Amino acid sequence: MIDPDSHHLLQAEITRRIAEDRAVLDQLRTEIRELRGQVRPIQPRRTTSVSLVGTDGGNTRIQFDPFLVQLVRVVDSHNNEYCLEAITPTTRVSALGAAQFNADGTPATALGRMMAYLGVRELPALSQMIRSNDDGRPTSPSWVKAYRELVEWAILFAIVRDKEFASDTLLVVDGLLRSKVFAGDLFRRYLAGIAEAIERHQQQSRRHITLVGLAKHSKVLSRYRLAMALEGILTTPYPAYVEIPRPIESKAYIWSEYARGDDVAVPGRELNKFVGGKMFFVKFGSHALDPIWPVDIFLPQRGEARAILGHLLADAENGFPVPFYPLCLQRAHENAALVDFDFDLLQDQIVDGIRALLGAEAPALDTLQLQDEDPARGRYA
Repeated sequence: MIDPDSHHLLQAEITRRIAEDRAVLDQLRTEIRELRGQVRPIQPRRTTSVSLVGTDGGNTRIQFDPFLVQLVRVVDSHNNEYCLEAITPTTRVSALGAAQFNADGTPATALGRMMAYLGVRELPALSQMIRSNDDGRPTSPSWVKAYRELVEWAILFAIVRDKEFASDTLLVVDGLLRSKVFAGDLFRRYLAGIAEAIERHQQQSRRHITLVGLAKHSKVLSRYRLAMALEGILTTPYPAYVEIPRPIESKAYIWSEYARGDDVAVPGRELNKFVGGKMFFVKFGSHALDPIWPVDIFLPQRGEARAILGHLLADAENGFPVPFYPLCLQRAHENAALVDFDFDLLQDQIVDGIRALLGAEAPALDTLQLQDEDPARGRYA
């Protein structure tokens, strides 16, 4: 526990540091002030909204599991399950890649269809974050997260390109429309495939498919939140939005290319390979203190921002239990989460699998289950 004298010293130190950095806040206010006159109101517009969500890796941590089994599961807001598989960090990457294709070489999964479209046959060629582990050397378990993200992008790709839509539909992605998980220019080619399919739906069936990504957090919003409040940006008594210029975005990222889309041409620099959306800050509520969400609108559709955000507003107005957060995203999260009975059942299945593997040594596992996993936590009691 910090003693009172240390508290006073710390308070003085913090106050001095903040006063010295006053220029930082003044600069942020100057950068964001131009947006005050660019805030636009949103009117709700009805359409069909569908959201895709993958189960968070943190929701599938299984006790007594030395194999670190993780689930890759993707569902939508209508509880349609598109992928369910179990992998471990030591799963052979070559075998996992081969499983995406049939014996005759045709794609067997959504990921396989995306790989075939992009002209790759192996996972390391699809993502630089996935490396071959056939030599038995230790591999960072982070590649499982990259694989999970690739599966989510692949299922979105399959839905847009293969599904027949009965009505105009807004597809809502959990997160911004940006990715660094693809190797080379593959994400750029992926986005081109999405754009081509959307145009085909418009021409052949007169169905207008729009695509947005909504994030819970954003470095850009975190950087400018206080400055926006001081400048009165998005404090309107009605739902509103404002487009975020690329220069403001780039100042919030260490790697500026994460804020450079096809709408910005920088002489002497390589083409956009990571960004598929144009960022907007959106407030769906009618009060000054209602939450603001970062939203990416698919780059080819950025000119339709008012209509697209109107569709998103109509869905967010019905948000529950989180007010003014799109209902389709909340439903997809509920469907994707592995909790309560599902989680207990999964854990029992993994324990049963380990017990079967151990055979006569299985009683050791039963003894381990009766032990306290973290006896040191008693220090907080």
